[in-house]
Amino acid sequence: MKVAIVFDSKTGTTKAAAEAMAELVREAGHECTVSSVQDADPTSVSAADAVCVGSWCKGMFFVFQHATEATMDFIDSLDELDGKPAAVFCTYKTAVGGMLSKMAARLESRGANVTGTFKSRGPFGAAGFGDWIKSLG
Repeated sequence: MKVAIVFDSKTGTTKAAAEAMAELVREAGHECTVSSVQDADPTSVSAADAVCVGSWCKGMFFVFQHATEATMDFIDSLDELDGKPAAVFCTYKTAVGGMLSKMAARLESRGANVTGTFKSRGPFGAAGFGDWIKSLG
């Protein structure tokens, strides 16, 4: 299985989390690409067997949490995902609010079947992500 992980990172935390998650994918025996939203090719990402998109959490401490505009724009640029399994993740310091559900809804509008939402409070693979990968087969 080919998994594409795409992220937006401001300080390197989300990039490190994405790379840690990619290692879990590879340990499960799958291929994985990791790209920033600025460098990722939407056609190549759309062609993967599973897609994971992540962002750092923008907001004001406990309110107005949201993904970056670049993340949401990237999701909008994807081809039809035809029910492919997908996940969203974020890195955060205080709270994530509804950002993961908004990211998931945007991916679902592209035809994805979002079955995983993950958060990480640092540059680590999000808790539960390894189990999600195993659930894909």
